[in-house]
Amino acid sequence: MKTIQLPTSSLSAFYTLVEEARQLSTSRVNDELQSYLVLLLLQWVKSPQIADSIFALDFLENIKKTRTANLQALREIGDKCLIFSGLFPGNARRRLVNVSYYVRLGQNAYLALSRHSHDKLAPLYEKLGQHFVPLMDILQTIREMDKKENALDLLEAEDLWNKTHSDHALKILRTATQGFLIVDNSNHFEPKQYH
Repeated sequence: MKTIQLPTSSLSAFYTLVEEARQLSTSRVNDELQSYLVLLLLQWVKSPQIADSIFALDFLENIKKTRTANLQALREIGDKCLIFSGLFPGNARRRLVNVSYYVRLGQNAYLALSRHSHDKLAPLYEKLGQHFVPLMDILQTIREMDKKENALDLLEAEDLWNKTHSDHALKILRTATQGFLIVDNSNHFEPKQYH
């Protein structure tokens, strides 16, 4: 993974960074989600081992279980997918998957958590699942603020835009073309039927 220059410990520095990226990305997230993102980044800086597991296997092992430890594991899967898709989208290519794979997996983990969690945080997890893409867009903007290069190549941006409607991916595509972009509304492969 490439390194990213992030503040090391200051909560106010993270708030400033996330707010600046939110404004640059024009992502619309409420203060609660923005605060969650700040705390997630602060936690990640203190413990950056996000790629120590296979997210899909973790998700499948924990989706049907409702014990506290398994709910914690679902939150960690959502958090890892958010960090991974936002700050390290190029790693998806090295794992032979699309960034949209991590988006869907993270969304599903947060939404499953909201359904299985019976505490006051269930609505927050539902919002995280619903607003995963704008939060990812903010993280990709943070990545670009430091490196001054796109977080995604054009093919990754096209895939992400078509499958998730990411505004950030659309912005990258608009830098390459002023032409019409065609939306692929089929998010799944359908084999051709022969008669």
